[in-house]
Amino acid sequence: MTMHYIPNLLFAILCTVGIGFFVKNIQKLRRNILMGKPADRNDRSKERWKNMFRIALGQSKMVRRPVAGILHLVVYIGFVIINIEVLEIILDGLLGTHRLFSGWISFYGFLIGTFEILAVLVLLAVGVFWARRNLVKVKRFWSKEMTSWPKNDGNIILYFEVVLMGLFLTMNATDHSFQAMEAGNPVSQFIAPLFASFSETLLHLIERTAWWLHISGILLFLNYLYYSKHLHILLAFPNTFYANLEAKGKFDNNKTVRKEVETMMDPNADPYAVPEETSEPEKFGASDVQDLSWVQLMNAYTCTECGRCSSVCPANQTGKELSPRAIMMKTRDRLEEVGKNTDANQGVFKDDGKQLLKDYISPEELWACTSCNACVEECPVNIDPLSIIMDMRQYLVMEESAAPQELNAMMSNIENNGAPWQFNQQDRLNWKE
Repeated sequence: MTMHYIPNLLFAILCTVGIGFFVKNIQKLRRNILMGKPADRNDRSKERWKNMFRIALGQSKMVRRPVAGILHLVVYIGFVIINIEVLEIILDGLLGTHRLFSGWISFYGFLIGTFEILAVLVLLAVGVFWARRNLVKVKRFWSKEMTSWPKNDGNIILYFEVVLMGLFLTMNATDHSFQAMEAGNPVSQFIAPLFASFSETLLHLIERTAWWLHISGILLFLNYLYYSKHLHILLAFPNTFYANLEAKGKFDNNKTVRKEVETMMDPNADPYAVPEETSEPEKFGASDVQDLSWVQLMNAYTCTECGRCSSVCPANQTGKELSPRAIMMKTRDRLEEVGKNTDANQGVFKDDGKQLLKDYISPEELWACTSCNACVEECPVNIDPLSIIMDMRQYLVMEESAAPQELNAMMSNIENNGAPWQFNQQDRLNWKE
């Protein structure tokens, strides 16, 4: 009698370990994101909810490129819906039952049949994605920032999908009682004849093996997400909800600088007056990940590495050093490094002599940006690489006085001549002569 419950106990242990490790990684992820500075993104909640449902759930920006967008939609819908059956698997595993929902849900056959059709569509879509990535070699998947791990990561997730869908169909095809129902098996009924010569015992063994591997694969996939670009499966929802709702051409004013300028321009201001107490920031702009906001850090973790941003970036397309995708990947890499440093030092970051600026992202990359916002507009999950670029530029200018020579000349001309050009104000209209 005790032996009867061993599979249930093993299943409970498997789920506990898998889900426990996932929760631990999510806590680490949350800790890393909250290393960033505060950012108030709780305004205009109705608009934020609308964005989340339209962009994250509805994939509205994905389908701007129809081929990839529609295929991604198939994989997304298929994978999410098919994994509804995970709930049945978990209950069966814990309770020792078999296809528990078949006795509860009147349309069970229709439901599983839909899952099987979606599984085939997912396999077809995954095949096209694999071919685009490895045979056609779409240019944006092979840029220089797509080194061995980012490149392999894209393929690994496709193999995961193939294995999980294959196990699901095999599980159904070798389930004798399910096939006997003659309902819900529009696909597996054509796979079942492959096992026709197998004994009932062997058939049951294959079905159970596929069942165990399927749930184990799902738990493995769940924990793989933290180390993969596919973390966006979870983070796309909060990322689109907390995205910047202001006009894309609008930049934040630094309150300290603005106060200083307003005082200088006020003809009634007393230059000798003691300034009011102001909350001057520790530094202007950002040189490391801790100087960025938590929203920007969440952006970095949400990046899908699809390369759409870089494919529309005018600087990148003209051969300059800048790649918006690389900006996000490097920010995430540095944040991970800071997180591991913090873990190794009992929860306190120990200065490692490195920072995001220069050690990861070069000034050349930052100054190549035209601030056109094409990357922000194109991103399917509303990531904002430009905000990170502008914050780091501000650090270079205001903390290191390291603006490019052309920019320094322009600002000098504005200061002396009231215009960006090197002409005296009295000579400004000479061109009309």
